[in-house]
Amino acid sequence: MWQTETPSPVKLIVGILAADADALSAAREAVCAEFGTVDMESEIWSFTQTDYYKDETGEHILRQFVTFEHLIDPGRLAAIKHTTNRIEQDLAQRLQVPLPRPVNLDPGYLEPAKLVLASTKNFSHRIYIGDTMYAEVTLTYSKGAWQATPFTFPDYRQGRYHAFLDRARQRLIEQRRQSSNSC
Repeated sequence: MWQTETPSPVKLIVGILAADADALSAAREAVCAEFGTVDMESEIWSFTQTDYYKDETGEHILRQFVTFEHLIDPGRLAAIKHTTNRIEQDLAQRLQVPLPRPVNLDPGYLEPAKLVLASTKNFSHRIYIGDTMYAEVTLTYSKGAWQATPFTFPDYRQGRYHAFLDRARQRLIEQRRQSSNSC
């Protein structure tokens, strides 16, 4: 049918990889300054699933996720990825770390049925979202659990982030419910 629907607002999530605790703290502060109030922070994990980022971010990388209070239009994801790239560049200059990329920021969004992540790189499972950016469905939510795809990154596939994603998903559902009841 030719009728379209405005997409429901989604929960912005940023995955942070950082060279150390100071870089992680600086990254959290920078994304908060840019995107508003953080409503949820995950625990901090050691990122050991791959050495892909070792040359840029170091040998003892930390991983954390943050989500934001204000829901967003999913059509903003490409612009948000450009913003996080700029934040990464600013932090690389400002932090006193002898690494080319002491912080890696991976923005995306949560919907009740999926986690979508933005990327600067094209690949067979990614779609172009405009403004030189791509996106992929990294995880789907089905039958009460997060499900990996054949292209899901190893650290997301393991399930260690799923409890946090469950809480963020539930928070999104509550926010949408509150928004629809406040007319």
